[in-house]
Amino acid sequence: MIEAARKLFAGPIAFLKSAPGLEHLPAADLPEVAFAGRSNVGKSSLLNALTNRNGLARTSNTPGRTQELNFFEVGVPATMRLVDMPGYGFAEAPKDIVRRWKFLVNDFLRGRPTLKRALVLVDSRHGVKPPDLEMIEMLDKAAVSYRIVLTKADKIKASALEAVHAAVAAEARKHAAAHPDILVTSSEKGMGIPELRAAVLEAISR
Repeated sequence: MIEAARKLFAGPIAFLKSAPGLEHLPAADLPEVAFAGRSNVGKSSLLNALTNRNGLARTSNTPGRTQELNFFEVGVPATMRLVDMPGYGFAEAPKDIVRRWKFLVNDFLRGRPTLKRALVLVDSRHGVKPPDLEMIEMLDKAAVSYRIVLTKADKIKASALEAVHAAVAAEARKHAAAHPDILVTSSEKGMGIPELRAAVLEAISR
């Protein structure tokens, strides 16, 4: 699976469109895997590492910059899509933006028949925080299968990483829609990226 996934992501990958509302979504005609995470969790960097490209997903130090669903097509002809969801949990956002985010994401999760899995990115240095739990509960209610991915694993000591991994795995076991295995990654060091690619391929192959 790792080698098949490497070949898949070594091929053509292109930005398709941004959808600020459900009416702008592309046709539901390909399997999709969505990426969710708190603002500044390293989502754009992870997407760039996953696809082995520097500028596929825009990185920003400004929390909450992405307020749309961004779609990327993998392969020519396309065989699947990656969906970059808006970051959540940023304290500075106006309430109307937060409310609009919740409606957009919730409606997408509940009404997207081709969404095979969501990957919930959690910062290794912080573990699961209340905004992550809110996202997880949203996925539970929408009955969307999801898997937790620890990011920035190179930024903490191995012993601390082990403790966070255990705590996050224990949280995942409380949720029926959560995949029991936690992925540990570092965009900077390439840690866990082959396994992440394989997890995406596995999700669309279900």
